[in-house]
Amino acid sequence: MHAKYWDPEIETLSRGELSKIQLRLLKHTIHSAYEHSPYYNRALRGSNFSPSDVASLDDVRRLPFIDKKFERERQEAAPPFGDHIAVAADKIVRIHTSSGTTGRPTASVFTKNDIEIWKESMARQFWAVGMRPGDVYHHALNMSLFVGGLCLLGAERLGASAIPAGVMDTSRHLMIIKTFRPKFIWGTPSFVLHLAEKAREEGTEPSELSIRKVIVAGEPGGSVPSTKRRMEAAWGADCYDYYGIADIWAPCATECEEKAGLHLLEDYVLPEVIDPETGEGVAEGERGELVLTTLRREGQIMLRFRTGDETCYELDRCACGRTHMRLMGITGRTDDLVIAKGVKFYPSQVEEVLRGFHELRDEYQIAVCRGGDYLDEVTVRVESLGGDEKIRDALERELRSVIGIRFNVELLKPGTLPRTLHKAKRVTDMRKIEAV
Repeated sequence: MHAKYWDPEIETLSRGELSKIQLRLLKHTIHSAYEHSPYYNRALRGSNFSPSDVASLDDVRRLPFIDKKFERERQEAAPPFGDHIAVAADKIVRIHTSSGTTGRPTASVFTKNDIEIWKESMARQFWAVGMRPGDVYHHALNMSLFVGGLCLLGAERLGASAIPAGVMDTSRHLMIIKTFRPKFIWGTPSFVLHLAEKAREEGTEPSELSIRKVIVAGEPGGSVPSTKRRMEAAWGADCYDYYGIADIWAPCATECEEKAGLHLLEDYVLPEVIDPETGEGVAEGERGELVLTTLRREGQIMLRFRTGDETCYELDRCACGRTHMRLMGITGRTDDLVIAKGVKFYPSQVEEVLRGFHELRDEYQIAVCRGGDYLDEVTVRVESLGGDEKIRDALERELRSVIGIRFNVELLKPGTLPRTLHKAKRVTDMRKIEAV
């Protein structure tokens, strides 16, 4: 009989005891940044901030925010890794890059110790979703420069058998699944749905395959209730949302088997949720932008990194017994926020409406442009099993009711839109192109 937790002591600490560990790690992190990073040494001295000034977790708020732009600037100023790196180049054993979702990719570097800690933290997250020694795991995230490929090391650490499938032909994925019968699969929500669609095209009902647990990341779909239900229905499996960010520490948060929020690894990262306009912290239960500070990363220390991801949090003990902060879903990136006709909305809100119509397929696109009267026009293009005008009219009404503006809906034949094998790009804003 296996234990309930990977690390029972850490995962069930009281808030007070957890804060003591965080403070010790924060002091060490800031001291290391001050002593070993040229950039942080200059920045902290310029702010009259010394590592000895850290007396409580609140003291981190005295430091300025950093973001993806900061990371690019540091790497351009001191190529290739940037002067915020806190180790010598010969200590770096792994070099990855970001996916480039928001612009030019940035380097993410790891020391030998960073990799070992990554394995341990990822094993804890896999354990939380029910993975145990002997289970077979199909890894369908990109295995190249994208850091998501590292996550299979956690499965190996806990004793599971990992299949490093990566991004390949969809039929080959299905062949491997049929051959090795994995219980777990991990991919982006759009790919998991596409794989189910492909299985049906080949005459196999996905729920009849061996998959019983689906982990999704890289897109907001795992935090969209109707999308999660669709994935679970397609595969006859439980679906768990996962959150990671290469700039910080990819194993950041995951749901447990209760599926009541994503457990943040608070002994690896120090979280804040802020009002993106004011930079001030928001209260528990209020939505804001997630800010993270690394607590154990050795090579690439990040202090108060603005992730650009919107969420809210809860601090009460989960029904599973874990005590670390829970993120109550990731709505989307602040960069993905669409403003049209004076109304703000995320693609995930549109997706939630679309998934409520069983006649619609999984792929969709959103296009925003200026109309002839210079007013914004928003069009949703989605594949439908039937081109019934009643479906289109009902969908337009529901989108207007939920989001508050008029949408044009185009129903397309199945197979019209390109399939997504990695992270889906849902929005094309023609206004930005027209303005050039």
